[in-house]
Amino acid sequence: MVNLISYFIEKWSVIMDKPVLIIMAAGMGSRYGGLKQLDSIGPAGEVILDYSVFDAKKAGFEKVIFVIKEEFENDFEEKIGKNLRNHMEVEYIFQNIENIPDEFTLPEDRVKPWGTAHAILSCIDSINGPFAVINADDYYGRNSFKMLYDFLASEEVKDGKSHHCMIGFRLENTLTDSGHVARGICTTDDNDMLIDIIERTQIQEINDSICFMEDDTWTPIEQDSIASMNCWGFRKKLIDVLNERFKVFLRNNIDNLKAEFFLPSVVSALLREQKADVKVLTTDERWFGVTYIEDKENVANSIKELTNKGVYPERLWT
Repeated sequence: MVNLISYFIEKWSVIMDKPVLIIMAAGMGSRYGGLKQLDSIGPAGEVILDYSVFDAKKAGFEKVIFVIKEEFENDFEEKIGKNLRNHMEVEYIFQNIENIPDEFTLPEDRVKPWGTAHAILSCIDSINGPFAVINADDYYGRNSFKMLYDFLASEEVKDGKSHHCMIGFRLENTLTDSGHVARGICTTDDNDMLIDIIERTQIQEINDSICFMEDDTWTPIEQDSIASMNCWGFRKKLIDVLNERFKVFLRNNIDNLKAEFFLPSVVSALLREQKADVKVLTTDERWFGVTYIEDKENVANSIKELTNKGVYPERLWT
């Protein structure tokens, strides 16, 4: 009997530790002009995140958590959730600015969300193991999810550090013809371990060169630089770290109405303190997304091309 109980405990532990996918979808896309996460771009009315979930399922993920604003729950369920429930476990988590520790008082004029790290922290009660994090409005490609899942499903080395991963895209594969983009440009060592991420808020192609704006000057940057597209793989331990560091963030910023608790900032701090490391898994996948309203047609054409090649079926969810 004891051996049988141990067997089921072990099996349950494996189930609990299976990687889940978190999709950050609480933003409204000010430059785009609406709730771009729900814009149809596929032949059967699919949205970009449908393709991310489809690729994630192919890679092995069985549960997806959508971090959204509560007022959009019915819209998400009607457009997305009801189509996925026969294929994936679906959960909604609401990112709410009132969701702060009891020891703090929310400023009356606070309207802006607390940032991407707070979005992940909102999932604290739903995460039992490793998890991947992506944006709702970015297309990452199937290989990206395969690399994420394989990393998170592998056994973590027990050496006192927490070991995470990030999918790194070649910068030239992450641009849009519609304007400038913001990208985190990564520095890595010879073993593809992340050293640092520098946020470049304006990057675009100018006269056949990729450049970034700094001090009102366009400076060239290598086209094969590695860019972060907020495609992360984390161990469960990160949730506890976010919980503690959010309190520190609030102590320093509670009255700053525009301050945000950013995920890359937390990761960078952990790297500097040598409390974690991040393996950069470089992909040749071509990113596309709807940063601007003008991007929608290009994204739809890209999806059509992939469908014609047989990468995706005409209808994702049947």
